[in-house]
Amino acid sequence: MMGDNVEHVISYWVIFQAFHSPTLAGFAVISHWTPFLVLGVWFGGLADRYDCRKIIIASQIAFIAASLAWALLFLTGTLQTWHAVILLIIHGLAGALWSPAGQLIIHDIVGHEQLQSGVRLAATGRSIGILFGPAVGGALLLGLGPAYGLMANAFLYLPMTIWLLRTPYSGHRRTGANDESARISLADAVRTLREISGNRGILVMTALAGLSSLFVGNAYQAQMPEFAAWFGSAQDEITYSVLLTANAAGSVLGGFGLEALAFFRQPRIRTAVLLALAWGASILLFALTPVYAIAVLALLLGGVLNIGFTSMAQAYVQLEAPPARRGRVVGLFSMSWNGLRVGSGVTVGILGAAIGIHYSLALSAIAFLVVGVALLVYANGRAREAVTA
Repeated sequence: MMGDNVEHVISYWVIFQAFHSPTLAGFAVISHWTPFLVLGVWFGGLADRYDCRKIIIASQIAFIAASLAWALLFLTGTLQTWHAVILLIIHGLAGALWSPAGQLIIHDIVGHEQLQSGVRLAATGRSIGILFGPAVGGALLLGLGPAYGLMANAFLYLPMTIWLLRTPYSGHRRTGANDESARISLADAVRTLREISGNRGILVMTALAGLSSLFVGNAYQAQMPEFAAWFGSAQDEITYSVLLTANAAGSVLGGFGLEALAFFRQPRIRTAVLLALAWGASILLFALTPVYAIAVLALLLGGVLNIGFTSMAQAYVQLEAPPARRGRVVGLFSMSWNGLRVGSGVTVGILGAAIGIHYSLALSAIAFLVVGVALLVYANGRAREAVTA
């Protein structure tokens, strides 16, 4: 994740300097999340069918190739728009490809009983990468320049690649459930949807992750300069940086803090929904408060709550999924959680251009709170059915 964010920092800066194109910047966001939306279940099918180590290594190679290609184009001064489009697509595909396989590897390592902890600690690791990636990217950009900075960035992917070559975990050692005869197709994705339709818990958790991404996601991160201006600090880089990193810092604190509380070590549907509702309330507070300190605290708390409900939802889906189709179900969850972030660019960004970013984020948070309450009612209905049974 640090390598991912370093590449974003450097490549986005060069794209801006070279083209000054808001359209290309928007395409960068779309190309990052659309593969999750379109190919999430299919990539999950690959994780079910093949050795997950090889899948993740393939994605790592794609990341490295993208960084080195950017570097070569920067060095030679030959970067054109179509080059940027292709490399942004490759980067987005690499991120979507390794997501289901990475989750199956975690499940294989820790097993069922420790899955909640494994998912949360992995998410904490990603948050650390997100937290420090921009700082490392900025340092490489200033110290080495964009071309040599991205060459150095390629080495950040190597430790994980080397570990994958050495680890015995394939994503299937505990269950032996990989089915190399299974077909991976659109019909298979539809069949996966039908199979989980009877599991209300998986539906709630998948919908919870997807709706949070659809209405809010992380679209407000791209609007941080305007939020900084709201506090009268448009030129204050420290103020802007604190706002930008507060959410990721909260995720890191939440990952380790919640791990220390026994209550949060097992995935529970109602707990996840309540944490998500509290997260929505923290985003609403951030959108509307005129007090800078409260805004920072709201983002920090939002990071804690976000990692709480997303890790719980993901662990629950993995535990409840049929072992032979776990990768496909995880891919469906990834499609909902990551792919629907494309929609938050509309609900927060485009709507914000019309009515103001504060109101668009506030309305988006309110919309999520409404559907979140509906999910809570639905989840309570499932709990009553279980008690009756």
